[in-house]
Amino acid sequence: MFVKIKEFVRGFLKSLAKRFDDVDPNTLTIFGLVVSLVSALFFARGEALTAGVLLLFSGFFDALDGAVARENNRITRFGGFLDSVCDRFADAAIIIGAIYGGLAGISPFPGWFIGTFAIVGSLMVSYTRARAEAAGASAEVGMGERAVRVILIAAGAFIGMVNWAILLVAVISFITVIQRIDHVRKVLK
Repeated sequence: MFVKIKEFVRGFLKSLAKRFDDVDPNTLTIFGLVVSLVSALFFARGEALTAGVLLLFSGFFDALDGAVARENNRITRFGGFLDSVCDRFADAAIIIGAIYGGLAGISPFPGWFIGTFAIVGSLMVSYTRARAEAAGASAEVGMGERAVRVILIAAGAFIGMVNWAILLVAVISFITVIQRIDHVRKVLK
């Protein structure tokens, strides 16, 4: 089912991206980061619903930047690098905002504890893929991709369960990291 949703979104973004042919994809990347940082501020204020809406909005720009680059033949190595760096800043800011806003704790664990695991897990999902590619392997396995993490936290914000969403992000992230390590170990033997 997730694959069908992904294909639908890609098709929609592909047609939309052609209308943005005069927009620099890096501008969309930076705009998405700014919206993520504003979302993090709303999480920090404890305003989860507004934060969730902004988080989805930032996710839209995160997906659109790559589509615009692909559809308008504007793919650059720097653009990919910038996108990845901005995504990591956004991931950390969102979770830090939720920790600060008191939205990440689940008794008996304080929010900083669960949030730290979610941040480390999120960063490691990206790092394992990048490191695998640098070693000559592909590590696109696991379901802990950024889009899934963003959707989980936004859904948690909408239903008032940000804490459980962040815990789920932590768990799924670490499962994905283990899957990627195992996959790369088999490929690079």
